[in-house]
Amino acid sequence: MANITLNVSGAEGKALGTVEAPAELFGVSAEDIQAHVPLIHQVVIAQLAAARQGTHSVKTRSTVSGGGRKPWKQKGTGRARQGSIRAPQWAHGAIAHGPVPRSYEQRTPKKMKAAALRYVLSDRTNAGRVAVADFGIGETPSTKAAVSVLNPLTSNNFTTVVLSRDNINEWLSVRNIPTVHVLFADQLNTYDVVTAQYVVFSREGFDAFVAAKTEPTVKEA
Repeated sequence: MANITLNVSGAEGKALGTVEAPAELFGVSAEDIQAHVPLIHQVVIAQLAAARQGTHSVKTRSTVSGGGRKPWKQKGTGRARQGSIRAPQWAHGAIAHGPVPRSYEQRTPKKMKAAALRYVLSDRTNAGRVAVADFGIGETPSTKAAVSVLNPLTSNNFTTVVLSRDNINEWLSVRNIPTVHVLFADQLNTYDVVTAQYVVFSREGFDAFVAAKTEPTVKEA
């Protein structure tokens, strides 16, 4: 597969050159992506499940207070027999089969997560919704400057902006834009690409992401 060429844009949509995007990350065919939609779905569901705290808890008959005395005698009242005012059928009683603390984490191998990210990035790239931007932010953060770069690219649609760890002023510039979700290159994940209409990398963020995903892993002896 041939590499993908992405335009680099500056303020007011000004063209500032191009960058080469690896085909294995950004150039997967639409047919291959469609065939792996179940994989993408599984990874997204696992990510959402892992974000759940799982701290929900209810009181059972053994933990709810009160109810130690039988409310009325067994026979002769004309009413149904009752053993405790804290039984589940009573108001303010215990909860039967309620939720208890648990972990919702699902096992998701690293290869699955990496593959899902490749597919969703390629899907956005095929749709023309992945861009590289030069924010031109100097020593002082400027949200106005960041907006002038993003608006021509995204038309104010919801966007995931990917920065490098060195883009501190860029992060400060875009963090308060309502339609922007900002993260660093090593944090980019399938969910944040799926939920965004556009993905915009800073130059440094793009280089950091590509370097991390294409570097050969060295196994220790």
